[in-house]
Formats: sequence, structure tokens, C-alpha cells
Amino acid sequence: MNLSSIELRHLRYFIAVAEELHFGRAAERLHMAQPPLSQQIRRLEELLGCALFLRTSREVRLTAAGEELLERSRQTLRKIGDDCVAAGRIGRGEAGTLRVGFIGSGMLTALPRMLGRYRRRYPEVDLQLREFSTAALVQDLRNGVVDVGFLRDAGPVEGLHVEPVFTEPFIAAVSKRHRLAEQKSISPRSLRDEPFVLFSRTYGDVAWRRTVAVCEEHGYMPNVVQEAPQWLTIMSLVGAGLGVTIAPACVAQLKVANTTCLRLRNTRGSTPHNTHLELAYRDTEKRPIVLAFAAMARQVFGKGAGNRV
Repeated sequence: MNLSSIELRHLRYFIAVAEELHFGRAAERLHMAQPPLSQQIRRLEELLGCALFLRTSREVRLTAAGEELLERSRQTLRKIGDDCVAAGRIGRGEAGTLRVGFIGSGMLTALPRMLGRYRRRYPEVDLQLREFSTAALVQDLRNGVVDVGFLRDAGPVEGLHVEPVFTEPFIAAVSKRHRLAEQKSISPRSLRDEPFVLFSRTYGDVAWRRTVAVCEEHGYMPNVVQEAPQWLTIMSLVGAGLGVTIAPACVAQLKVANTTCLRLRNTRGSTPHNTHLELAYRDTEKRPIVLAFAAMARQVFGKGAGNRV
């Protein structure tokens, strides 16, 4: 028995004859002449070492071996069809597992809407979401623990493709009992002598330096008296009167009790300071599932051009 010579076409030919029980009708169904069809069936029988059909001048019937092969051939072709469909979905980025990391403030932008749209568009993708600090997310992206991520002001990172998808200004947050709380906008210089509540530099060095730069341009370093890992915690501490903070504008959506958010006014000659939500994945990434996700992120965020909260 030389099974290595059996081809899928042999099974398709066999199924047509077995279902029609007539070589002429089977040939018409297969859009081929009858003699080549008969020749291929005989070839299949030779390869199997047994007869699949009982042929008489009046009828064609399946042998016991033919009946067994018919059901198995149908299963084989169905399985191959399913496998090809599955492979195609993987190749188009429509199936598989996608591990997405994000920083907490990303959830105050269009990111939740983008993730919802992605899940509806690709329901067969196993979408696994996990919250990180920017520094931890960079590390796990580079190590392959995460496939794609949304960072805050990571900047250029060796081994990663990093691109801004959303740009927004900084704001100030103060307690509602603060002397500046009734103002609609303030200069960063007004916070010179205030205690600050801020995230740790270890959570994202570039993001920390970009935040502090708002103060530095106005001649001082912020006096950080309390650090906290999440913006909800930071804003709650501000509301409790422990200090003030400078935050991405999207943080105002938290609407934390006893906290007021103020627009930062650029003084003459000062540089406008913005903060960026960035899309990142490994710079060697070629998998369609990651590239399709990135394409949708660019579409939903509008490539970051002119985006403001």
C-alpha cells in the first residue's frame, strides 16, 4: 500500500463516484471526461490494494471498503477545509491570541472605544488585556510578554516601534479649597511654592521628565511630597489637600470629589508642553494580528493628528 501517492483529488473523484454511483454523472459533476475519471479511481484502488466499487453492466455499488472510505474521505476534506479557513484567519489577523498592555490614563481616551470596536471586528481573537506602568510595559514588550501596548511618553525605545496616536495638553489639579480653585486657567509659575503629588519617576522616566519640564520652564522644580501609582489616587490626594499636581488633560474626566482641574496658560516666550499616548510593538513585528490591531488604533485615534481632550 503506497499511501504517500494518494492525492486530495483522488478523494474528491472517489466521493463524486460514490455519491452518484454512476461514472458518467460523476464525470459531468467534476467537469471532466469519463475515461480519465475511471483511470484515477482504478489508480486509487491500486494504491489502497482493494476494490472500492463493484461494477456490473447495470450498476455501480460500493464495497465495504468503499463505504468506510467514503465517510472518512468526507471527514478528511472537511478537516482540510476547516484547517485552511483557520490558517487564512490567522494570516489575515482575524484569529489567534493578542496580548495588549496599556497605561491607566489610556482608558480616559478613545482607547476603550477602540478595544470595543476591535473585539466586535475580530470576535475570534483571544484579546488579553493588562494594565501596566509605562516602564513595566516597555520591558514586557521588549521581552515578548506583551504583543502591543499603549504607553505614556515613552519616546524612542531600542527594539520597539513607538508612535504617538493621541496628543493632549497638561492641566493643573488643585483642591477645591485651594486659593487658585476659582481660576479658569493659571500659569505653571503659580504652583512654584506648592507641595506636589506625582507618580514616581520609576513608572516612566520620559513621562516624569516631560511633566516636570512644565515647572522647570518657569524656573523651579516641583516639591514632590507624596508619590502615588495611579491618577485616581493622585487626584484623590489632591482633593484631600495634600498638594497639587500636573496631569494629562484626560485625567479631568475622573471628576474626583473636592478636586478642581485648571487649564495651564502659556506665558509669552514659553514652550507649549504636550503629552502623548503612544502605540508600541516590537520593531521586528510582522504578524498580521498585531499589524491589524495597530491599523485599527491609528484609524480610531485619527493618527493622533490634532487630537485634544
